[in-house]
Amino acid sequence: MTQPPDRIRVLLADRHALFREAMRAVLESEAEIHVVAEARDGLEAVSEAERSLPHVAILDVDLPMSDGARTTATIKARVPECQVLVLSAREDYRSLIEVLDAGASGYLTRESPLAELIQATRAVHHGDTLVPPGMLGPLLSDLLRRKRDQDRGFERIARLTSREREVLALLAQGSDNETIARSLVISPQTARTHIQNILGKLEVHSRLEAAAFVMQSGLLANLVRSDGMHVVAAATNEGHR
Repeated sequence: MTQPPDRIRVLLADRHALFREAMRAVLESEAEIHVVAEARDGLEAVSEAERSLPHVAILDVDLPMSDGARTTATIKARVPECQVLVLSAREDYRSLIEVLDAGASGYLTRESPLAELIQATRAVHHGDTLVPPGMLGPLLSDLLRRKRDQDRGFERIARLTSREREVLALLAQGSDNETIARSLVISPQTARTHIQNILGKLEVHSRLEAAAFVMQSGLLANLVRSDGMHVVAAATNEGHR
């Protein structure tokens, strides 16, 4: 029988069949929730998500084959409208950050009463972000630190000339001096000079540190130009607004 379109379609992914059965029973005790698929590992979860197009995917953080963070990222890439709620054995800050960075909308411990799963499923389906109260303080502190780091990154990038930004973009992708010189139609010596200037302006000591600086500052996504050349296009005061 065709399900009413307003029901919340849910995918359950957990290695333990009994736990999946318990989750299904609790969720489907609510008329508005319908479990449309189950999976035993991360790869199966992705396949089932593509097949069943759920509104919410509830994933174990320690899924076999592909862990919760990787599975989350893949599902969000292939089924963008699906919200992801991740379950963890305990409150683990590192796993929280990993799954949120991967695109998860919620994080809940398996120690939570199963009844909370209903509220969490509704919350993420309606666009809310769900984090255990005890982890919210450290999360906000981390987000503020990241914002400060990114601001400092933009400030340092703004010191560079447009040519130096082009060199830095290639450097961040692992290009050597010869490749940079060919790409920008400059001599290897000029490329070396640009790199030395970049290291001084970014206040780092090596090519590797410069590349890491770009990655950690969250600037790599801005390295694009329409003609195919990768540049730090947003590393200006105007791009920072």
